Amino acid sequence: MRAWVLLSAVLWYLTGVGWQRNSERTEKGFIYGKPGHPVKVYVKLHHNSPVLVCMDFKRAEKETVDPTYLWVGPNEKPLSGNNRINITNTGKLTVKDFLEPLSGLYTCSFSYKTIKAETQEEKVVKQRYDFMIFVNPFAPGWKGTCNESIDCEDTTNHNILQARNRIEEFFRSQAYIFNHDLNKTLPAMHFVDHSFQIVRMDSCRPGFGKNEGLHSNCATCCVVCSPGTFSPDVDVTCQTCISVQIYGAKSCQ
Repeated sequence: MRAWVLLSAVLWYLTGVGWQRNSERTEKGFIYGKPGHPVKVYVKLHHNSPVLVCMDFKRAEKETVDPTYLWVGPNEKPLSGNNRINITNTGKLTVKDFLEPLSGLYTCSFSYKTIKAETQEEKVVKQRYDFMIFVNPFAPGWKGTCNESIDCEDTTNHNILQARNRIEEFFRSQAYIFNHDLNKTLPAMHFVDHSFQIVRMDSCRPGFGKNEGLHSNCATCCVVCSPGTFSPDVDVTCQTCISVQIYGAKSCQ
């Protein structure tokens, strides 16, 4: 009986993340607010956020008189004076080089005037838009490795498959040399064709986890752990810890 060894390669799996596809996102990558409903946005760590627009899509298609915009960030802190935050005169917000502590609720108060044609009476209309921004860890430091790839996850998986094929070819060549060139009997422990496998390992880095209930529109994403939870290892879930008050906690303190 010939003995054989099953070789396995582990694929460290971190899901890449795209911004949600919904009616609030336009072809330009802008994400509009939705009155009465927080819009969830998922941003890659160390990347810029999409452009958040302090207005809903229907309102943006109409003429707006004397609009004003006021953005407030997580913990109800004003967003002025922060060099990571870019807010335009038309109420569009972008967060640069996104980090875990920047996750949370971003709220914009939007007001504008309406004028009745018959009486020329002016009325101020106010509207609030909420955006819940979460960060996904994929992937700091991978920009160079992926050679500016649009989807770093696809590039990483392609590279691992290439490595698998080359390793398998090495063992196959070794078996061929033993059989033909050296004219020797194969050793008791040797490679068997089609026995080399890649095992997909589902995991998240510390401080991140997956939650299909909370993030149904990004169920496969490793999303930063919210306040009240933490993840100390490469598990796929965030554990409960009431004392944690930050995003991305790696311990219960």
